[in-house]
Amino acid sequence: MSSFKSLDDIGDVRGKRVLVREDLNVPMDGTRVTDDMRLRAAAPTIAELADKGAIVLVLAHFGRPKGERKPDMSLAQVTGALEGVLGRDVRFIGDCCGEQAEAAVAQLKAGDIAVLENTRFHKGEEKNDPELARAIARLGDLYVNDAFSAAHRAHVSTEGLAHILPAFAGRSMQAELEALEKALGKPEHPVAAVVGGAKVSSKLDVLRHLVSKVDHLIIGGGMANTFLAARGVDVGKSLCEHDLKDTALAILDAADKADCTVHLPYDVVVAKEFRANPPVRTVNVHEVAADEMILDVGPAAVEALGDALKNCRTLVWNGPLGAFEIPPFDAATVALAKTAAALTKSGSLVSVAGGGDTVAALNHAGVADDFTFVSTAGGAFLEWMEGRELPGVKALEA
Repeated sequence: MSSFKSLDDIGDVRGKRVLVREDLNVPMDGTRVTDDMRLRAAAPTIAELADKGAIVLVLAHFGRPKGERKPDMSLAQVTGALEGVLGRDVRFIGDCCGEQAEAAVAQLKAGDIAVLENTRFHKGEEKNDPELARAIARLGDLYVNDAFSAAHRAHVSTEGLAHILPAFAGRSMQAELEALEKALGKPEHPVAAVVGGAKVSSKLDVLRHLVSKVDHLIIGGGMANTFLAARGVDVGKSLCEHDLKDTALAILDAADKADCTVHLPYDVVVAKEFRANPPVRTVNVHEVAADEMILDVGPAAVEALGDALKNCRTLVWNGPLGAFEIPPFDAATVALAKTAAALTKSGSLVSVAGGGDTVAALNHAGVADDFTFVSTAGGAFLEWMEGRELPGVKALEA
């Protein structure tokens, strides 16, 4: 990864207008924010700049308004929650460019914080329109990108502004990039990757990229069924992409050539119906009945996976091992997550996890705080795991 400038390089910002791209796209129930994780991730950068006397102008998107002004997607409704997290006043400005916004910004003093209206209310935002970029840039003297979760998009607020104003990474962005560098950029080997979730098709590029990067590839979730079926296992009624058997075999072959050990479950938890606490059996993968579906990895396989992690120095995790939202099919994910957390706490493992389901699963297991780093990003984390260049990161390179 190339070097990038952080807030340590920004110099004296007293009285300077700093456009800070944050991710304020938080889940809401009516007017109430139901999960403030992204607001908490944004707080350190905003507070640090305000404390140094900058005029902090927060840029963000909310929802998908497709270039139209939609009151239910206004960032005005998030401003109060951000104020609560920061413990200081935050103003709201009803646009992110134009005369009214310029006039409102001109009233602000050193140390003031304001949230600008949803950048996606402008059609040019998602097209990375240079004219809109210039219009927004007029409001600021410096640009800070602190939204790794939006870094896979080349939009005005994530990429375009970095070419007009002096550009820096915020603290959250910096933490993400440093953690990712430790996990896959220049990791300490042996490296393990846990890749779970429902479908192989959504993570094909991830799997193809990882086999050349990691020493152990642990495949779980519905995806594992496709690999088991490719190897001739009858998976009964399990979720399985039978049309991807050849692709799965090609990935296994590539792993073999790269000296990467692929771990598929050899015992599984099965049920005849997908609901909470149905009658279940734990069986060898070759004993799944025609009317049963695999819904979790079995305890013997989980124990073996835990033993594999004990010999690893680095872990990247994306996706649950089973249908973790419904008990008892959360058992494998929780058990392996607890093992990874314990190894991290003991200092023998660097553990980096990301993706919405993964964060939910680690929170459910009660271990999210014990991992080395948990990314708030979904799509950006996945694209990074695919080995893709992220436009928002590339634009920050010094």
